[in-house]
Amino acid sequence: MPPQLDVYRDWLKIEDKQRPLNHYQLLRVKKFEDDPVRIRSNYRQLNAHVRKFAAGDFAQQSQDLLNELARAMLVLTDAKRKGEYDASLGRVETKTRQLRTIEELLLARKVLDAEKLEKARSFAQAVGLDMQDAVLQQKLASPEITMQIYAESLGLPYVDLAETGVGVEHVPLVPATIARQHACVPVMVDDDVLIMASPHPLKPDVEDDLRLRVGMPIRAAICTPSGINAALDRFFTKEAAAAEKAANPGRAVQAAQPAAGAAAKKDDKKAAKQPAAESSLTPAEAKKQRMMVSLMAGNFTFMAVMFYLQLFSKVPQGLFKSLGIAAIAGGAIFGLVFGVMSLRK
Repeated sequence: MPPQLDVYRDWLKIEDKQRPLNHYQLLRVKKFEDDPVRIRSNYRQLNAHVRKFAAGDFAQQSQDLLNELARAMLVLTDAKRKGEYDASLGRVETKTRQLRTIEELLLARKVLDAEKLEKARSFAQAVGLDMQDAVLQQKLASPEITMQIYAESLGLPYVDLAETGVGVEHVPLVPATIARQHACVPVMVDDDVLIMASPHPLKPDVEDDLRLRVGMPIRAAICTPSGINAALDRFFTKEAAAAEKAANPGRAVQAAQPAAGAAAKKDDKKAAKQPAAESSLTPAEAKKQRMMVSLMAGNFTFMAVMFYLQLFSKVPQGLFKSLGIAAIAGGAIFGLVFGVMSLRK
């Protein structure tokens, strides 16, 4: 009987018989390795190797191991989650590790020299862009390297969606309207946390909205703009977003604006104070009603003026009659003007 396959030993050449392996052992880096570049490099090499077995008899084992490798990489390149994971392994910090800015990392990694960095900085300030967007638009570095540096400056992991893929089983959890509005797609669930890939950190209100929808915390992973666009076109199409809006317009608007800020709450309160009768009218009926009110208001205004002239002035009766007729006609014109204006609202 042939020996049973041990993917860690046979594919990754890990001789340690301890099971389960921790993330450092799995990615074959030293324990508590802090360099995200080295961690990501090892991950990519192992990922490419395991993919060789994806089409054979061990396709499922290959996919399971690929997912395990991806989870390990996402944890160890996420500053917050890595700190929590290291603490669970008994690491005692001797000093606080500070994140470096994207400009510092671009120089330190020798992605840009001082001259190109200044060019990117000047362009960013002139156009009003973030540094990573300025580098991309000026084509000073590849999108992959630029976004990896950007992710590291934020303390977030970088994910290559073409390599890691989109979590197809989690796609139904995220409305297409939200995915397209905020340029984010689900990658995988790890330790009851849904990893969402996006070219930028998710806003807190978007994270809160997604957390309520999927029932678990959300953590962002940075990807390239082209990567997110390709994923959106495949899994969250414009047609799907349009269908969501058509099926539930109110929910679609809420998805586009997931968090109600102070202004939105103020508008909600104002709308709540609107008379129930008006809110039940169709737009055409409401316009007709406003026009009739305008006509009546104009007539009553001019009639009141003429009544005042009759009682408190010495205007002759005949003249009053003529003025009264003119007042009624003027009131009609006055009301008509306001009625037409109301139709434009």
